[in-house]
Amino acid sequence: MTSNFHPTSIISEKAEIDQSSFIGPYCIIGPNVKIGKNCKLVNNITIDGRTSIGDDCNFFPFSVIGMIPQDLKYKGENTSLEIGNNNIFREHSTVHLGTDGGGGTTKIGNNNLVMTGTHIAHDCIIGNNTVLSHHVALAGHVEVHDHAILSAMVGVVQFRRIGSFSMVGGLCAVDADILPFTVASGAKGSRAHINGINIIGMKRNGFSKEEISNVSDVVKSFFNDPETLKNRIDKLKKVQFSNANEIIKNFLANETKNGICHPLSTL
Repeated sequence: MTSNFHPTSIISEKAEIDQSSFIGPYCIIGPNVKIGKNCKLVNNITIDGRTSIGDDCNFFPFSVIGMIPQDLKYKGENTSLEIGNNNIFREHSTVHLGTDGGGGTTKIGNNNLVMTGTHIAHDCIIGNNTVLSHHVALAGHVEVHDHAILSAMVGVVQFRRIGSFSMVGGLCAVDADILPFTVASGAKGSRAHINGINIIGMKRNGFSKEEISNVSDVVKSFFNDPETLKNRIDKLKKVQFSNANEIIKNFLANETKNGICHPLSTL
């Protein structure tokens, strides 16, 4: 036990915690937990399960990390949670272990902000540089790709995908995959629909005017085409290559299980 570990915290002797990390008052750390360098647990945090945490992560009061999944099929299998570097988990955020049926591991990448009250369920895969605003609720097996932003109180149905550089407006339900670079927000009972291109997000992430214009043309052509989804995807494969177009193509190359979120009218 080091001076960085508060004496009121209950830390398993089997836990592997780098001595540079700080464990504040009244935390509970389980025996199968690994915590990297320069992490900070402010106070009243529980980390349990087979949970691996990278470097420079910050956990705020009453966040609960690595508990068993809320899945009735779970019968105590030895599943896990993997968290990368430089992530922030604000107050009352929760993250659960994976399940055997979902690959066994919940994964969170690097440089993510998980705000107050957010829930990340079993087998979710969170990329890098995402923002999950307060009280976002991700059901099991959801994927949130790099640089995506989910606004406050967004609920995402299980197995859905949120594409890179997309943004979902607050107080809506996502029940279909969100195409990269798009903006979705609630309409007709708060169900998410596409309503434009995430131009501000693209600018902030260094995309040129030409790339933004190109993505806008590709996305509008995709959604405004009356052909079937399969035929539209086949057409998109023939579009001139660019970094942004490749992100869209790669997203669509993985066959959707739940359809693509569409606009209510022509973009």
